[in-house]
Amino acid sequence: MIGVAGTETEQARASVGIQFADAGLEAGVGSILAAVEDELRQTVTSADPLVSAAARHLVDAGGKRFRPLLVALAAHFGEPSASEVVKAAIVVELTHLATLYHDDVQDEAPVRRGAPSVNSRWGNVVAILTGDFLFSRAASAAAELGPEAVRIQAETFARLVHGQIAETSGPRDGEEKLHHYLRVIEQKTGSLIATSARFGGMFAGVTPEQVAALAEYGETIGIAFQLSDDLLDIASESEQSGKTPGTDLREGVPTLPVLYALASDETDEAAVRLRQLLATGPITDDALHAEALGLLRTSSAFKQARETVRSYTERARSSLSVLPDVPARRALESLCDFIAERTG
Repeated sequence: MIGVAGTETEQARASVGIQFADAGLEAGVGSILAAVEDELRQTVTSADPLVSAAARHLVDAGGKRFRPLLVALAAHFGEPSASEVVKAAIVVELTHLATLYHDDVQDEAPVRRGAPSVNSRWGNVVAILTGDFLFSRAASAAAELGPEAVRIQAETFARLVHGQIAETSGPRDGEEKLHHYLRVIEQKTGSLIATSARFGGMFAGVTPEQVAALAEYGETIGIAFQLSDDLLDIASESEQSGKTPGTDLREGVPTLPVLYALASDETDEAAVRLRQLLATGPITDDALHAEALGLLRTSSAFKQARETVRSYTERARSSLSVLPDVPARRALESLCDFIAERTG
């Protein structure tokens, strides 16, 4: 088990940038994550072979396990060995996995985590229903944790759905595009990461004030992480962001730097040209795409977006002030540093 635990924490460090300066914390987190892996596979097993195969598809493909990691770290402000901690991590990871099945159908994604997506292998109907099955397993696991866990999981699920609908339908009448963009990220990304940190503290027995602080940290760092991913899509020269640089520009996805650039009233030649390029929507021409990417990388809009990411990481760091100065807090602070620095 020690070898497995070590592997789990090494993967977590590599994927999300958390530093484990304390060997005891690293071993404790690794042990929780190893238990989560074992129980995840048991939880998604069904009497129907097709359902089992489709449900285990993404579990077996791996992933960051960022949400269970936050559950485990938050639990180390209290009693991390509490049996409910692993179950809480199962709830948030199953909820996350279920959303990925539905996202892939909506995006018509052929690949997920380096493997054929469920929708490309078994079709959209099976993918949607498998996502529903995973949601049901998450709800069942939450029920084992008690009514409060069920309520929080249900409210989180509602926020996830609202975020997806908002992303699909676009800004409300009179809503600024920037406000809409941040609202979608808060609901689609921040909400479940907030619940992950909340659950870790709750089921490890920390105080209500500390649980609230962990939830605030989770939501804020989740937003910061998503924003930094969007910046990496522009800044990276390689596939550091997990996709070919400039993919969002090519697909016409309006991310934070693009929204800042479009809202800019700068009159210099580069800023005017950048606005012209971005106003056309998806930039599929290779030459124009390269030009827009180069202009965006050196623009004041990109610098402004980077400062916005830093402001979220500092907000996340400040929310930890009510928590004791233990290795788990320093690990969470290291994530703030990593996100602030990963885009330069």
